[in-house]
Amino acid sequence: MRGMSHDITPKPMDWSVLKTLFPYLLEFRARIALAVVCLVLAKLASVGLPFILKHIVDDLDAEGASQLITLPLGLLLAYGVVRFSNVLFGELRDTLFGRVTERAMRRVGLKVFRHLHALDLDFHLNRRTGGLSRDIERGTNGISFLLRFMVFNILPTLLEIGMVIGLLLWNYDAWFAAIVTVSVAAYVGFSVYATEWRLAFIREANQAESSSSTRAIDSLLNYETVKYFINENFEADNYDENLARWEDARRKNRLSLFALNGGQSLIIAAAMTAAMVLAAVQVTDKVMTLGDFVLINAFMMQVFMPLNFLGFVYREMKGAMTNIENMFAILDISPKVVDQENAAALQVRGGEIHFDNVHFGYGDSREIIRGASFTVPSRQKVAIVGSSGAGKSTLFKLLFRFYDASEGEIRIDGQSIRTVSQDSLRSQIGVVPQDTVLFNTSIFENVRYGRIDATDEEVREAIRLAYLSDFIASLPKGEATMVGERGLKLSGGEKQRVSIARALLKQPPIMVFDEATSSLDSHSEKIILKAIQDISHQQTTLVIAHRLSTIMDADRIIVLDKGRVAEQGSHAELLALGGLYAHLWDVQQHESGATNPKD
Repeated sequence: MRGMSHDITPKPMDWSVLKTLFPYLLEFRARIALAVVCLVLAKLASVGLPFILKHIVDDLDAEGASQLITLPLGLLLAYGVVRFSNVLFGELRDTLFGRVTERAMRRVGLKVFRHLHALDLDFHLNRRTGGLSRDIERGTNGISFLLRFMVFNILPTLLEIGMVIGLLLWNYDAWFAAIVTVSVAAYVGFSVYATEWRLAFIREANQAESSSSTRAIDSLLNYETVKYFINENFEADNYDENLARWEDARRKNRLSLFALNGGQSLIIAAAMTAAMVLAAVQVTDKVMTLGDFVLINAFMMQVFMPLNFLGFVYREMKGAMTNIENMFAILDISPKVVDQENAAALQVRGGEIHFDNVHFGYGDSREIIRGASFTVPSRQKVAIVGSSGAGKSTLFKLLFRFYDASEGEIRIDGQSIRTVSQDSLRSQIGVVPQDTVLFNTSIFENVRYGRIDATDEEVREAIRLAYLSDFIASLPKGEATMVGERGLKLSGGEKQRVSIARALLKQPPIMVFDEATSSLDSHSEKIILKAIQDISHQQTTLVIAHRLSTIMDADRIIVLDKGRVAEQGSHAELLALGGLYAHLWDVQQHESGATNPKD
């Protein structure tokens, strides 16, 4: 059953993740320095506001009409200027640093995307597309959160709290500084403890969301299969089961958030009340002025407003760090197929392919290829046949280096494919797979994908060579016809011809057809076989086939049996040999006769 792990054991935050972000910040050193300057100026203005407010109140409370008319007016103007400066410098800081954050998100996102394409086929056969996309999305958003809020909000807030405590200690009773210190420590300690407690619910909600997303995408990608077996209700029930788990996790998350916010509010209210009572007593005792009372109130609000925001940031930072960990965990996955250091580019002269005692298995207990050795001569058409599970398609995957052979060697024109770069190897091989998957764009652009810098004339010539022109001409929108997601709007034969045109446009010296006609009707099969026949005169052609009638004209036929080369020769030679190939031929001819008794 398709599913996900539900391990939600809380883990400590991996602060080393932050180190991986530093290189992405260094691209904008000057911009960051200017943002820091704006940050400092904003904090100086913020700390200066309560002192201006104190003097305004004291002057308004003082006796004397002339003083009331002149000095408070200047202070009021200064108050407006300083408050505007605080906001202005803060906005400038966010604007300057916004470019840094967006560029870091772009760089990391691109790095993950490239890494995913660099991973081997085994990873992609086992991936969960929906959950993977959510991990990447949440990871890049987590980077934005950390860079914006932690670097330019948490640290400045702590700095501001330290400045306020110092000013209170310097100018007023030590009890005010003690109240702020104790309340801040209690607030931070409670927030950390409560956040660690509810982290399990955050992880559970994230995993349930990824699970439901994966289930939905998997089901929609297999829409036809669902319809074939009338399993809409089954899919809906399984999707609802994942949504129910998500709903339950969100409920726990919401209740735990209520407890966290309630505790934080209680600490703030108690600290504010204690400071105001102490200030009121000292004003009554003439130890402090009314302006001092206002200053203490302003400082307490100035401390707890960002502190309340700090609690939110810390809570979200825990989730963001988890999401970044998940995304960077993808980068920690190493591809199993890698280029050698300073790998050379493959130089194809004739296109001869040689398999020399090749062994390969999917895991230790499942060996598929057992010492296969054969040669595909330059510019000849060679077919590989055998019963299901004999290892035919596996040989192609080894040639294309989706996997590396565990033993033996594969050479092209005498060059081991292990010693050349993967890009140069794959650039020399055109592939028409058994299951052609197209992009959800036009037929013309799907063909152009074979060589994206090809001219329109070159694309149309490839379409002509693949016998696709008449079909395209019959469509109302012609070559601009959209093929649908994964090419679902086209038949199997039409998709195969698009695939052949795409491979032809690539103009490779080696062509591989991996059971390209295995599921086609007779008419489509004849068209594609004609295209293959035309191609094989100009390139080295390797045809992996199940139906023997489609490869009778091959220069050489390789017969695989349980991963070994059992026989090889021309069609006539193998029939005369009376071995495995002849047996397979008789079986298929009998099946064909049973299906078509008039033939």
